[in-house]
Amino acid sequence: MIKLGTRRSALATAQATTVAEALRALGHEVELVPIVTTGDTNRAPLEQIGGTGVFVSALRDALVAHEIDIAVHSLKDLPTAPVEGLTLGAIPVREDPRDVLVARDGLTLGELQTGALIGTGSPRRVAQIEALGLGVELTGIRGNVDTRIGMVADGKVDAVVLARAGLARLGRLAEITETLDPIQVLPAPGQGALGIECRSDDTVVLAALAPLDDPSTRIAVTAERQLLATLEAGCTAPVGALAEVVEGEDGPELWLRGALGEDGGGVRRLSANGSVDDPAAVGRALAHELLEQT
Repeated sequence: MIKLGTRRSALATAQATTVAEALRALGHEVELVPIVTTGDTNRAPLEQIGGTGVFVSALRDALVAHEIDIAVHSLKDLPTAPVEGLTLGAIPVREDPRDVLVARDGLTLGELQTGALIGTGSPRRVAQIEALGLGVELTGIRGNVDTRIGMVADGKVDAVVLARAGLARLGRLAEITETLDPIQVLPAPGQGALGIECRSDDTVVLAALAPLDDPSTRIAVTAERQLLATLEAGCTAPVGALAEVVEGEDGPELWLRGALGEDGGGVRRLSANGSVDDPAAVGRALAHELLEQT
């Protein structure tokens, strides 16, 4: 029996259930174990309570204590610093990583009037949307998908920005009014991907997870997360990244785009390409270029 730890939210449960069903299809018995995290119970802004890592620590504690065998994370919520004794046993095929708008009256970002209120708890989204110069106002919000979309329905905000992957996993793509082009808003490093974490010495679980791993997704998110780590930025910092494995003239190549919000406003944007054999090096190099850009 594989004990799978998950947060209780609808999205976390949907993600965990997807992994559980994949493992069951391979012949494994799986039990879902709900775990409450600090991020679920404390409604303060994430940057005040420790960043998106607050959704992860309780799951990791349960792994270390052998209360669960695997934990399913949204990879964009997983801190880049490794934890001794734990490893990412599998990173499955990634959902669409882009951000989306859910707005009143079916509006797109460009159709919102000057002064329209957009809700998001992400400094990354704030920095990039402000840099577009559309004259909209942004306000910090937190809560699950229902809560955030409900703010639009209740007229508290004109629109909210969410990850498309989350709506896809909840079967709510029809509520999207616009999928944002990464040229406008780069997603968070790792967005759309799941990280299945387990104990490094649990060879039985590692073998069970191996068929779920997607090499191209792992390469892409490794580059994105290394960019974030090199910038020494927490997960709530204004950093966007998106990598893709593409077919080049001499075989597969890795392409990475990065965006870094600046203190005085504006966003630095650069891209790089490199070898799929060392995605971390591509992420590290692009991070240094972003830091050096004036």
